[in-house]
Amino acid sequence: MRRPIVPSLFVLNSRAATLQGETLVLTGIAPSSIIFADRPVRSAGHQPTADVIAEWGSGDDSFTKNPPNATLSVFGKDGAVKDAVVVLKNPKLEGDKLTFTVQILEGDIAGADGGAALFIDIIGRPFTPMSFAGVARRTAFRGAMYAGAVGAAAYGAAAYVAPYVAPYPYARPVCGYYPYPPCY
Repeated sequence: MRRPIVPSLFVLNSRAATLQGETLVLTGIAPSSIIFADRPVRSAGHQPTADVIAEWGSGDDSFTKNPPNATLSVFGKDGAVKDAVVVLKNPKLEGDKLTFTVQILEGDIAGADGGAALFIDIIGRPFTPMSFAGVARRTAFRGAMYAGAVGAAAYGAAAYVAPYVAPYPYARPVCGYYPYPPCY
């Protein structure tokens, strides 16, 4: 049975990132990468970062043959976030330092010196439960996926705040409706 195609991304987190010329260096890289899909599947999982890098060149439509786009978001100590969109090539993992050769498509992270998240387009990623191996890459589709990641973050933030803020002009009852107990 063929696995269904699920639009997914994976995220690599690190303590810091530098982008100089055609070199991206992530220091303090997390040992586990996050894989997630938006609705209707809404699945998520983890894969060791070392395995992500080890499988970079595996498969007919590997990242070595068809490098992925990625968005790098880095926090500054002043709270500002800087973003850059890049094409990732030639990953090299040494301890907790991950280095890529990149082509910068847009943006810059100059002045950002805090934690970083690298959102990687998973299209073409072989051997994952949510593989897109063999699927043609489309620029518009990538844009929709990145917008979905931003939307998912906003949705998650709204879900976190929802219990503390009434979503309607009136307060929701604390009893009588599922999952609340009956009102007596």
